[in-house]
Amino acid sequence: MNPVQFALKALCASALVVTLLGSSLAQAANVEGPKVFWKISMWGNPRALSAGMEEMAKKVSEETDGNFEIKIFYGAQLSSNRENLDGIKLNAFEGAAICNFYHPGKNPAWMVFSLPFLPLGDPKVDKFVRSKMMEHPAIVADMERWNAMPYVSGLLPQYEILGKGEPPMTLDGWKGLRVRAGGGLGSAMEKLGAVKQTLPAGESSTAFQRGALDAAAFPYTYAHVAFKISDEAEWYTSNLAPGTSECSWVLNKTAYEKLPPQYQSLLMDNREMIMDVTQAAYAEQDAKNLPEFEKSMTKIVYSDEDLARFKEVAGQPVWDEWIAANADKFDSQAVFDAIWEYAEEAANQ
Repeated sequence: MNPVQFALKALCASALVVTLLGSSLAQAANVEGPKVFWKISMWGNPRALSAGMEEMAKKVSEETDGNFEIKIFYGAQLSSNRENLDGIKLNAFEGAAICNFYHPGKNPAWMVFSLPFLPLGDPKVDKFVRSKMMEHPAIVADMERWNAMPYVSGLLPQYEILGKGEPPMTLDGWKGLRVRAGGGLGSAMEKLGAVKQTLPAGESSTAFQRGALDAAAFPYTYAHVAFKISDEAEWYTSNLAPGTSECSWVLNKTAYEKLPPQYQSLLMDNREMIMDVTQAAYAEQDAKNLPEFEKSMTKIVYSDEDLARFKEVAGQPVWDEWIAANADKFDSQAVFDAIWEYAEEAANQ
């Protein structure tokens, strides 16, 4: 055998080994199934809120040896933040992030999460309550109107407020301030005399720059940095903790039902992992952001008396108004009560 023939024979043998190895690897998937590609709609850039779903996309690909692919499209490439539910209803994509306050009329029951002073300050309680609420009939019904199904909560941290100009060192200092805050949180700030603004997150920094906004409430601290609010702000509240809201991941019901059972299980069995990764990402951002806030901004710490007064004027009154305003749409009292019942259950575990 001449050198050329020998080289060709060796090359063929190597190719056979590679082919067999590739075939072996292809069969190494933990979850067998067909090729599926899912698009998930998201606005803004990758951030702590999306960390868990990014990890989920990675895990799904690994478990299926690349057969089930999930890709998050950022920057509103697929749809704007206010129209993600519309896109799911039209089957334009298989999943999306939604925030309840961007379209309160589309998810009225979900607005319960934006009420002030809910018992969601402890991360463990928060995770338990929101996970249970994703199965509540009224929460599920809101999504069914859009051919969507609740998947997993984004577990938004408690809000704080960053602003420019004279810092509101007491509650009276909020009078007349234009504050970006949605839902019941916005109503709470109105009780202090602030002027509620409902700007999309991405427009808030620009509004600061143009002098059209005095302060903005966001999940503390990751969102203030993600949307560049901290670049413009001169002061921040550190213990106001007026409430939060609900940004969740929802799935296209039609697309989900078309999945083979093993892919459905893969999605559902890893929701806990998504939430754990998300909360860890928030904590990591806090460790990085808080020292920077303290260096560059005036820190506002409210007295216990001020905080008690805030809860008195903006707690029960806002709750009662929301329950009454929604009583003819769904059982708003039951939805509100469920949060407190689940919080008590979590605390007793």
